[in-house]
Amino acid sequence: MRYISLILTPLLILFLFGCSASYKQLSNMEHRQPSNFKEHLLNEYKKRATFEAEEMHDWNSAKLYSDKALQSLENENIYPEKISFWNLPKDKINELNIAFENLMSIYNDAKIYDPYNLARAISSLDCWSEQQEENWQTWDIQSCKEDFINSMHNIYQKISKNETDLDKNKNKEIEVKINEETEVTVVTKDNNNLLRQIIYFDFDNFNLSSVSKKKVKQFVDSHKKEINEYLLVGHTDTKGTKKYNLSLSIKRANVVKELLINYGIDNNKIKILGKGENQLAIITPDETRQPANRRVEIKKTN
Repeated sequence: MRYISLILTPLLILFLFGCSASYKQLSNMEHRQPSNFKEHLLNEYKKRATFEAEEMHDWNSAKLYSDKALQSLENENIYPEKISFWNLPKDKINELNIAFENLMSIYNDAKIYDPYNLARAISSLDCWSEQQEENWQTWDIQSCKEDFINSMHNIYQKISKNETDLDKNKNKEIEVKINEETEVTVVTKDNNNLLRQIIYFDFDNFNLSSVSKKKVKQFVDSHKKEINEYLLVGHTDTKGTKKYNLSLSIKRANVVKELLINYGIDNNKIKILGKGENQLAIITPDETRQPANRRVEIKKTN
């Protein structure tokens, strides 16, 4: 037994030295306000590493986050660890695989339009997976999960807004050409001013996350005095048949309706509409999974 301990002790020292070396290097780096994706990623992983080292004394996790923070300085693309990297409870694997897939499907666009929230989403997914692997600090699991979902929802909105702005610019170009050729003034009405809140869903799913429920509650509390009638418009991406997606979009609208009723909105003041895969927020080919298209738009009708 003593012989084994003599062998293990140097190995343990080497392991701890390796853990602390990368964290020490990261800690000694001068802090500056992030201005691009790499710097945001460095900052987010540094916060994770510091928490694990200083608060939890978990040097294994601190090393993981420290290494990924330092890698962000050298590599153009840093991804969350694949879900198979973690030793997870079987009943949690599917949920995290969906989260990973959602993130990877918008990675390139998010890197352009919302690098801050992309960095948060990447580090939060690693945190969610790491905490789920440990599977005892339920509050940390939920915190990392909510950080991830919030970041992803922010990304969806940024990407969708960019697509809408591009469409508007295209329409303006068409209108200018029409005006130049025919001298007819074209007046268009922007219906987006009726949009109040967007709620997102996972693939083939009409369940609301705790983050989405909070967003709906905040929306109701902020706007119930100014809205007399609500219109809930359900949408899907283009994966699946048009008939199935129409049904799914209605289910999504209905689950938001039930939540509004629970929050005190009169049933008679709520209308629902299913659009299926029509009116995509982001135009994609058929049979394409796009999380920003899986949504319910809450609008006021008057």
